[in-house]
Amino acid sequence: MECHFRDGHTETWRAADARLGGYGPDSPCRLIVATTDPAGLPEKATWYLATNLPHPDAPHAATSPHPPADLAEIVRLYGLRPWIEQSYKQVKDELGWADFQVRTDRAIRRHQTLVNCAFSFCWDQWFAPPGPLDATAPDPCPNEGTERGPSHTPPAPTALLAQGLTRHPVLAHPPPSPSPDGGEPGRTQTHPPSSRP
Repeated sequence: MECHFRDGHTETWRAADARLGGYGPDSPCRLIVATTDPAGLPEKATWYLATNLPHPDAPHAATSPHPPADLAEIVRLYGLRPWIEQSYKQVKDELGWADFQVRTDRAIRRHQTLVNCAFSFCWDQWFAPPGPLDATAPDPCPNEGTERGPSHTPPAPTALLAQGLTRHPVLAHPPPSPSPDGGEPGRTQTHPPSSRP
């Protein structure tokens, strides 16, 4: 099968139903091998997939709760996995799921559902084509003046708060603290930077 990528290039992939243990094209769980090189089976370009989508010719295809799928459809669906994982990673990073959270299992699942829904709505809105503008629709923000009364511009300052840099900047004195021996409270002396050793 030909796999087409977003950058325009295509790759030829080969796929087959494998039989191993309880897996097989007639079994409820199929084992699929998809690769670009059937002779070498390179690690980064070979997928081993288990799926419960029945083979179109399987005896239980008509009674299965899942629609039958041929090899090309299974490889296409599995090719969506990196995009789903990347999108989920973005959801986690943008909405705080990458941070450690202490919640109950039910709260985590509810939060995850809400986050995924919000992200899906945002994505749908982002990719939706802009609709035609209705010139007869009322202006949602009519210019009726300010809603909180007239605005007042503060007068311009007439004098500078500071005339320039201080000649000898020093640290502020901390408040008095009791001395360790119980005597008079101590005081920290500060000096200008120029007099420090």
